[in-house]
Amino acid sequence: MLFKLSLSNIRKSMRDYAIYFFTLIIGVSVFYVFNAIGGQAATLRMSEGKYEMVRVLETLISGTSVFVAGVLGLLIVYASRFLMKRRNHEFALYMTLGMSKRKISAILLLETFIIGVGSLLIGLVIGICLSQLTSALVANLFEADMASYKFTVSGAAIIKTVAYFAVMYIVVMVFNSFVVTRMKLINLMQAGKRSEQIKLKNPVLCVIVFLLATAVLCFLYYQVGWKSVKIERNSALVIFAAGSIATFFIFWSVSGMLLRVMMGIKNIYFKGLNSFTFRQLSSKVNTMVFSMSVICLMLFITICTLSSAFSIRNSMNRNLNDLCPVDYELLISHDTSKESKYSDITELCRENGYDITEDFSDYVNFFTYRDPELLFADSLGDSLDEVKKMYSFLDYNAPEQLIRLSDYNALMELYSRDKLSMNDDEFIMLCNYTSMINVRNLGLSQDCERTVFGHKLKSKYTSCQDGFIDISTEHINAGIIVVPDCVVTDEIADSEYFIGDYRSDDKEAAEKAVHDGLDNAMRTLSMNDIDDNDVRGNSDINGHWWTTRLEIKEAAVGLGAIVAFLGLYVGLVFLIACGAILALKELSESVDSIGRYEMLRKIGADESDISKSLFRQTGIFFLLPLVLACIHSVFGMKFLIFFLQVFGTNNIASSVGLTASMLLLIYGGYFLVTYFCSKGIIKERQ
Repeated sequence: MLFKLSLSNIRKSMRDYAIYFFTLIIGVSVFYVFNAIGGQAATLRMSEGKYEMVRVLETLISGTSVFVAGVLGLLIVYASRFLMKRRNHEFALYMTLGMSKRKISAILLLETFIIGVGSLLIGLVIGICLSQLTSALVANLFEADMASYKFTVSGAAIIKTVAYFAVMYIVVMVFNSFVVTRMKLINLMQAGKRSEQIKLKNPVLCVIVFLLATAVLCFLYYQVGWKSVKIERNSALVIFAAGSIATFFIFWSVSGMLLRVMMGIKNIYFKGLNSFTFRQLSSKVNTMVFSMSVICLMLFITICTLSSAFSIRNSMNRNLNDLCPVDYELLISHDTSKESKYSDITELCRENGYDITEDFSDYVNFFTYRDPELLFADSLGDSLDEVKKMYSFLDYNAPEQLIRLSDYNALMELYSRDKLSMNDDEFIMLCNYTSMINVRNLGLSQDCERTVFGHKLKSKYTSCQDGFIDISTEHINAGIIVVPDCVVTDEIADSEYFIGDYRSDDKEAAEKAVHDGLDNAMRTLSMNDIDDNDVRGNSDINGHWWTTRLEIKEAAVGLGAIVAFLGLYVGLVFLIACGAILALKELSESVDSIGRYEMLRKIGADESDISKSLFRQTGIFFLLPLVLACIHSVFGMKFLIFFLQVFGTNNIASSVGLTASMLLLIYGGYFLVTYFCSKGIIKERQ
């Protein structure tokens, strides 16, 4: 009997359950899709290095899923409150007819169980279908081959999804049972009849609080936007906490000012149903100050997370071609206190049984230098004190790195980049790390001379030139000085580079051949012992390190994919939570306001005007937290760009556009569903 009654209640209340079902199904689908990534990746052809990155991603997603489950759990509990409130009169009827609270609780338990099983099954089916499509996304992000792809179902992801959501539903069942035990018949019967009185806050106090909160936010915006370099982890937490509190007071003051301000604009307030619209809206905002503050912050985190994640991924892929134009780089550190025993690494390898040049179609072998008398502080001139105030953490006693003009031009020819030219009394500063460009330019703008190994040189340009030596996917060159050839000699070399392109088209085989050949050459050195990357015993070699385009590419692809997936996972869940909370609140208010809409019809209000009023209420209600979140995000992204500039994320327009599309699709989708559901609720007694 109770089971049939539960099924009947669910069928009868499908419209009320629409948002609930919609949210649960999306939540289950998203949860399964992201936890099934490992299973999808297993069907693709990818290198061992990339598959290791997939395993790292699986681990991170598993940890993130605990947080996601917590967010979805709170959302489900919040949704159940709406459904309970929607059915007050139904519960009152049950109690009037003599049904005990225990049986009402049993009905709710059955309904929750049926809804849970239904949403899990539908969500898992949709998730399994969507996860097949995510295989293409995995293949794209990890640059894998889909030739071996086959339809898969992840048993581990299903178990994890069922387990997490089972715990959530059990919590909801306990919550519903607790609510039922506290029900009073008189309160249930009068639900909806008790008019909610809007308590107007002191307008003067609201204005003062609004101005103070705005001033605090403006100060914080200035700090994160233009003083980013001084912000450390602890100060960042303080700024976020202060911003959260200021956001709360913005909504608190707006909730008290909104109706007062609109009442003061009489030509708008008394036009059509605007007086009703703004009183309804003021009532919603007044009861949602804390929730709207949380939603605003969640939207802010979502926008920043998605935009920065997509930007990092796109930038690293773009930088791979710009900043990693060759196959191989070998760096050898020299002991400048000892006399060199060989001319270069190619000679050393030949003497020990390996001709490294045979494996390369084109290469450059050169040295870089450091003058102990030319420090970073010396390059800043009179701007040193100013720079120290802004960047106290920099090493001002580090010697500058130098490279000869001919060596740099030979490298640029290999890189297919523009060459440089200058006189024998000039130098050129190279830098591509944005923050350091500004610092370097302060020193160059003073037109002062630099003394390099006893030679006085002046800068050819008053600003840094774009350039680099090391291959990478990041803008990491904090400063290299190009000097005339006559300034330095090989006897004072600090480091040696061997950079080139493999002769063979099989890059993996060529890479193995070079590594094996170099290792064998180092092992055969007389009275030398090699241990991984450290060469000991040779009189002037401190160590050697290599990096390759293949390694850099795998690391870049893996990191970009991890960042993109985690950002997408958290962003989607936050968007779902924000949209669902606002939707449920709006629907709950529509239930409570059915009598008010009936009164409007009785006094002659047109149905079209009522629909417009509801549309405006819903639209403004959804826009309020989004507008402030967007303002927060403008400065939040400026702050993130400062720390992510090493990835070259200055141009984030495409990432912001993609984030905006997701906002429009999910957040806007919740708005439309809410509007039409609310419209159906207020019409049910028409």
